[in-house]
Parts: sequence; C-alpha cells; structure tokens
Amino acid sequence: MSNRHILIVDDEPSLLAVLEPVLCAAGYRVTTAINGRAALVADDTYAPDLILLDLGLPDLDGKKIIQRLRLRRDVPIIVISARHQESEKIAALDEGADDYVDKPFEIGELMARIRASFRRRSAMNAETNNYQAGPLAIDYASSLVTIDGQTVKLSPKEHDLLVTLARSAGQVVTHKRLLAAGWPDGTADTQYLRVYIGLLRQKIEEDPGDPRLILTEPGVGYRLLGGSVPDRLRCRTD
Repeated sequence: MSNRHILIVDDEPSLLAVLEPVLCAAGYRVTTAINGRAALVADDTYAPDLILLDLGLPDLDGKKIIQRLRLRRDVPIIVISARHQESEKIAALDEGADDYVDKPFEIGELMARIRASFRRRSAMNAETNNYQAGPLAIDYASSLVTIDGQTVKLSPKEHDLLVTLARSAGQVVTHKRLLAAGWPDGTADTQYLRVYIGLLRQKIEEDPGDPRLILTEPGVGYRLLGGSVPDRLRCRTD
C-alpha cells in the first residue's frame, strides 16, 4: 500500500483533534504543526507529500510560508482558512498554493480535494502528453484539441488559455496567471480574459450558458474539469 504523509499546519486544537484521526483513518500518515516555524521544521524533517495550511498562524503569515516552501520544493499545498476575502485567496494561489478551502468546511469536500491533488501530481509525474476529461481532449505535443473526437479550431490565445487551465486541471487558476499566459506583455485585463473564456466556452461546451468544463471561481479565476479516482493508504501518526 502507499504511505502518503500529510502535514497539517493549524493553531486550532479543535480542528486538529478532528482532522488528524479522520486522515489517519483514511490511510494517511499525519504530522501536525501549530505555527509557521514548526511547519518549516516539519517539512525539512519529514518532506510530507501534501500540506494543509492555515493562513492565520500566530508567528508567520501563511502566504510567507507558501513562498518559503515553493523555494524548497514542489509539494502540493491546500490552504484551509477562515479568511474569506477574495484578495486573500488570490494572493495565496498566486504565491503557489494548489487549492483553497474555506473554513468551516465539510470533511468530505476536503478529502475529495486531497485525493484530487494526489491524482494531479501523479499525472504530472507520469509526464503525460495529453489531457482528457469528458468529451474534451488535448494533445499537447501536436496542439490538437478535440470534442468527442472532432477537431476544435482555436485561436493562439484561446489555445494558450486552455492549455494553462488543462495543466492545472481541477485547480483554480487565477486571473493573474491566465492573463500572463494569454497576454505576457501585460496589455490585457480581466475583461479581455472574460471575453476569451466566453469564446472558449462557445467552442468546447455543450451548453455555453451552463458550462461544465470551464468553471468560474467568482473574483478569483477559473477551474478546468479534472477526473476522479479514490485511493486508500496505510495510517501511521508521527
């Protein structure tokens, strides 16, 4: 069996008391840290496979921790925070967080986000040359995009935006990242982006008015549909 290790970084004892046994029962190894400095030490010591990170820690802001972690290695980071402001979500995602879950949250949703994060990383490690979800397929090497096997003609900017979404499938991709992908010279704003996302939906969605592939994260960015396969791991608590 796999032996994936999760680091929980949060200073709320009640949350740790719930999350730790739930994750352990699901088959994960678990380590906890109650502040930012302890989190960085734990990352050095254990190199966990995924980090659940609160932003409101007593010693360091969670966004600073994301910055430091990203300088070290490419570990999946899911923010769990009571900071509901869009600006906080955008800043955390732009610093390199993979996902963001608002407190209070449903345990089932968090577990699904964790499984999805591990699946994405597994796909990346396999160096896949394509994306497939529902009717949509993208062959990165040939730049071919198809819906139900039929070629879809995209403009260069539409293609760049779609590939940027596909390479982070299942994750929120912020407006800032998408604008950098489509307009690296900085000449566009979110209104341009909204127009191009609308054009993409016209070409790949069955019903552009009710999109199922490119989902809007209000005020933050967009998320392209990802797949879903559960897995189970052996438990050990450090």
